[in-house]
Amino acid sequence: MVSPMGRIEEEDMGPPWLVPMLRASYFIPCATHGDASKSECNLFCLDCARNALCSYCLINHKDHRVIQIRRSSYHNVVRVNEIHKYIDISCIQTYIINSAKIVFLNERPQPRPAKGVTNTCHICCRSLLDSFRFCSLGCKLGAMKRGDPELTFSLRAKHNRCKELLYGWESDESSTPKKMRKRMDGLALSSDDMRYTNSSGDEETIATISPTAPPIFNHRNARRRKGIPQRAPF
Repeated sequence: MVSPMGRIEEEDMGPPWLVPMLRASYFIPCATHGDASKSECNLFCLDCARNALCSYCLINHKDHRVIQIRRSSYHNVVRVNEIHKYIDISCIQTYIINSAKIVFLNERPQPRPAKGVTNTCHICCRSLLDSFRFCSLGCKLGAMKRGDPELTFSLRAKHNRCKELLYGWESDESSTPKKMRKRMDGLALSSDDMRYTNSSGDEETIATISPTAPPIFNHRNARRRKGIPQRAPF
């Protein structure tokens, strides 16, 4: 019997289908439908978590969660809008290919980073932007196996952290100084919401907190006093 703490640790290390998805072989002829056209395996069922599937195999996976694996520079990738619904992909650099954001499945070692690079993947040393730590799902998983307590694939843990950051000050009103509470009471939520894309690729909306703005004065409609015309000197 697995203890509750053991189940939590397993969830933090990722769902049970994550490792099989990373290890599966893609873009090979299907063992069952190899004689049919376009029978390469580029799909993966998250509920069955076995081998890769072809389009003809989907008839046996109705109502299952199936994602499509794509190819970029001879590496397997998955679109962000498909994978972010199931796992937290924060700290992983995303790329835009064919107008869609993607993440790589496995590590892509880079022996010699380019000159001037200040940030690399913590596992395979691939050059990254400064705001990311890993180049793929597999590299993040490798860092978690090394014991990094700040990393997780659990969406529940991610949402809990977001709530603490956004609404943590509301949970204990008694500890908030009176001056601070009075100042927050005088703030108003503006009608224009701020949109941003987080590291997991989701477009989220946060209401911007700002003081109540005074009415806008339209200078075009204001009357201008006509001055006395003056003749230019000879």
